[in-house]
Amino acid sequence: MASSSSTKFVLFPSLFLACLFVFTFSNNLIVAEKSDKVKLNLYYESLCPYCQNFIVDDLGKIFESDLFKITDLKLIPFGNAHVSNNLTITCQHGEEECKLNALEACGIRTLPDPKLQYKFIRCVEKDTNDWESCVKKSGRVKSISDCYNGDLSRKLILGYAKQTSSLKPKHEYVPWVTLNGKPLYDNYHNLVAQICKGYKGKALPKLCSSSSLYERKVSKLQVSYVDESINH
Repeated sequence: MASSSSTKFVLFPSLFLACLFVFTFSNNLIVAEKSDKVKLNLYYESLCPYCQNFIVDDLGKIFESDLFKITDLKLIPFGNAHVSNNLTITCQHGEEECKLNALEACGIRTLPDPKLQYKFIRCVEKDTNDWESCVKKSGRVKSISDCYNGDLSRKLILGYAKQTSSLKPKHEYVPWVTLNGKPLYDNYHNLVAQICKGYKGKALPKLCSSSSLYERKVSKLQVSYVDESINH
């Protein structure tokens, strides 16, 4: 009996160390998988018709398939806006665009899941005149409203302004899409192929083998340039 008890006692630390190793190894794998994700940033403004088209027609491919598993999407609603020395924000498409940028910034801040963030932004961009229903559908009316009506929305926009102005190379127009820190330029319409190409992990999503979904043909580059004059 003494020998049996002793044997059990000796084996327990070994078993514990083995389990600890497996747990640690698993965690390392999870971290590695996250680091393999394609970092996709969209710099846009709410009333740019080309940004709206891209968000509604192209960006949804990420969440309509298993592509979202390898994509780390960040939405930055500032675009071609300008911040003066006294921190006054002027938007390319007028005051209404500034308001919607702030609203969307609050939605991004309030909704924790990227799918929910995209769903909210797509709802607003699909019909910017009906943004109130999008807030209601989000289920976070109070949180989004408190953010929008308080100082937080302004702080968020100023933060996005800093991110946008820090781009290297600087953005030339919107929508401006970067993949792993590098601009896609006019290849942003070829979004699925670019994400698949940029992914360095092992488990490739099924959509990456479907060539028919790789590209949406456009006759010419559809963007709003930084210095473009807007007539209201």
